[in-house]
Amino acid sequence: MQPTAQPFGLSTVRQIALTVSNLDRAVPFYRDALGMSFLFQVPNFAFFDCAGVRLMLSASDKPLQTDGFVVYFKVPEIQQAHRALLERGVTFEGDPHLVARMPDHNLWMAVFRDPDRNMLAIMSEAPLS
Repeated sequence: MQPTAQPFGLSTVRQIALTVSNLDRAVPFYRDALGMSFLFQVPNFAFFDCAGVRLMLSASDKPLQTDGFVVYFKVPEIQQAHRALLERGVTFEGDPHLVARMPDHNLWMAVFRDPDRNMLAIMSEAPLS
């Protein structure tokens, strides 16, 4: 008897690509302000490691429309992450706020933008007290 094949489905994200207008300005923001692990840079591209998911920044000389996506970064404690990023000069669009009450945790989020106005967010799954 042959084992039944599992239906194909995408599940693991390996790389996310963002287009930026100025790579030399974007790299210090992601590396220094956000504290991401810088991997390497080649002409027109820079790569960061986000816990096994690569973030690829690519340079563009065309006008950008940057509201088509959001990259969400999971953090263990949102208030602490919010304070740390504020101290590094990151400007948030609002304070961390409760998004949803789930059966086993509360989901919190805070949104900010990179120098090209790409939308980014931190999110935290806070255990119920």
